[in-house]
Amino acid sequence: MRTDFDIKNPKKKFKKTERVPPKGYDNANDFFEDMYMDENMIWMGQNTNHLHDDTIANAMIDAIRMKTYCRYPAPEGFSELKKLVLKDLGFEDEEVLLTSGATESLYLCMQALLTPEDNVILSDPGYFIIGDFANRFANEVRYVPIYDEKYGYKLTPDLLRENMDENTRMAILIDPLNPLGSSYTEDELKEFAEIAKENDIYLLHDVTYKDFAREHFLVENYAPGQTLTIYSFSKIFGMAGLRIGGVVSSKPIIDAIKNAVVNDLGVNIISQYGAIAGLKSKDVWFEDMRQTCFENQRLIKEMVDTVDGIFLPVYPSDANMMVIDIYDTGINPKDLSNYLIQKGLFTREGEYTSDEFGERYLRVSFSIPTEEIKIFCEEFPKAIEALRK
Repeated sequence: MRTDFDIKNPKKKFKKTERVPPKGYDNANDFFEDMYMDENMIWMGQNTNHLHDDTIANAMIDAIRMKTYCRYPAPEGFSELKKLVLKDLGFEDEEVLLTSGATESLYLCMQALLTPEDNVILSDPGYFIIGDFANRFANEVRYVPIYDEKYGYKLTPDLLRENMDENTRMAILIDPLNPLGSSYTEDELKEFAEIAKENDIYLLHDVTYKDFAREHFLVENYAPGQTLTIYSFSKIFGMAGLRIGGVVSSKPIIDAIKNAVVNDLGVNIISQYGAIAGLKSKDVWFEDMRQTCFENQRLIKEMVDTVDGIFLPVYPSDANMMVIDIYDTGINPKDLSNYLIQKGLFTREGEYTSDEFGERYLRVSFSIPTEEIKIFCEEFPKAIEALRK
């Protein structure tokens, strides 16, 4: 190995939320690879959906057999797919930009629309990747504590007013909220829309989990021209590993975001065929999947109610995940998560979605077969008793 040169150590340009791996791992990637490769692991740690039949898979297999991947796709995606997305949202005049996962859409929105003078409002708990992206292009991300029953465990219009100023450029509404599963009423969204119009700010409405909700509303209907609707195929369509999503907004906003696009050669062609099949077949599988998720979280609630010192801050959840507050047990959520992994159950400790409240809770997702939920409900009380201080 050469030793006659200096190795460069460039300064990291951006701040990023640190992901501390469990004991025994040098980095988070090695940990997630182990979780992924364990075919017997019950997957409750990443809000992924494991309830689909072969409809979407078969469409992608057919596309592979036809070797559609040998050609570059249309750079802005199939028109058919974009029309189906608009139909699913109930929109008509908006534009759709398809991206490699909704995460890419989030990044592009921040890059295209924020300036160094701006600040952004985001809840804590929340999806911190959004904050990481915003920090790269804005002056400040203001994390608003919302882990309190008096707020309904969500960012309220009053909290937005209290935390914004003349430099606030964007408010983030994760709806339903990862990790809590809280969601917004139509009246609340109307009030957010009025705030946005009065103060000339963008509303980024991340509706990744909308299809798991009992009912759901879209703020685009009340603040057109100022709303960015983030759309994902990862959750309800069970396509997390295929990395396809998008952002939906007015044409002027989408044109501005397109200007920031790096992936000029288009979104994965096989994923697009799967997404089309998912949207076309949604009426067939949608309600049965929702009912399975409702039943799964009911079983979790029934179990939680039998264990002293724990509770569900939000129930029922309008997402495919929920938070179990374990603070009064004295158990560290990371210790609990590590313990459950040894039992074949992958869950997520609170620090992944909250700096201020991460020591209080464990996040579990439940869009998995009910038989696996029953295993969780059997093992979780045992874990609490084994670790209780």
